[in-house]
Amino acid sequence: MVFWIFHLVAIAGVIWLGFSWTGVILALSFYFARMFFLTAGFHRYFSHRSYKTSRWFQTVLAFCGQTCLQRGVLWWAATHRNHHRHSDQPDDSHSPRQDGFWWSHVGWSTSKLSGDADYDRLSDFTKYPELRFLDKWKFSPGILLAVVLLLVGGWHAVVWGFFVSTVLLWHGTFTINSLSHLIGRRRYETTDDSRNNWALALITMGEGWHNNHHHYMSSANQGFRWYEIDLSYYVLRGLAAVGLVWDVRRAPAHVVNGVAAARRVA
Repeated sequence: MVFWIFHLVAIAGVIWLGFSWTGVILALSFYFARMFFLTAGFHRYFSHRSYKTSRWFQTVLAFCGQTCLQRGVLWWAATHRNHHRHSDQPDDSHSPRQDGFWWSHVGWSTSKLSGDADYDRLSDFTKYPELRFLDKWKFSPGILLAVVLLLVGGWHAVVWGFFVSTVLLWHGTFTINSLSHLIGRRRYETTDDSRNNWALALITMGEGWHNNHHHYMSSANQGFRWYEIDLSYYVLRGLAAVGLVWDVRRAPAHVVNGVAAARRVA
């Protein structure tokens, strides 16, 4: 119910306040800012350990990622690791091959069945009490963001910066579970249906290069070629330059070129 209430509040709020270019800018700003913490934090760091960082910045990544209201950081990472173990197989939580588009995009996340996650395979992060605390109070960072926006910018900021951007963020993220396994090109022969889609890569800051990612999961860059725009990776490079992250992993050349070259010969 909360999921659909957010949609109603976002639509009703925009109608009530009226269209606003400043509102659109606010919504997009919070959309992409929080998308980074999902893609570079929840996904590439907590799920795949594609780079290293300090304990305090690890906590920042977790806190800011949870403002997206996609449950707790430990739940998110554990669920995603399970997805890669069973991608597009019967035990995959959100496979369009197994259960159709609607389930893979929205249904699985709003179902009570999605509440369980295997934390046993996440011992590298469950050992941190601050992460366990955040995971337990999963909606607190998002609520705090809404309160700050209300105090700073009133209902205009809350509607556009929180409700509208959160709804857009949900569906932007969910396209990787659904559309990235249905629409696009397959450069690599993986065991699932993952595909590369440039449009999805733009709206998700690089996550749309999904076939690349399933081919080599531990790479911090998912756009393997120079022309494959990966905004999250560019930000990570900037953070590495100032020492906030390090040991940023990339797919080696033989991994990037090997399978593709074999397919061209075939």
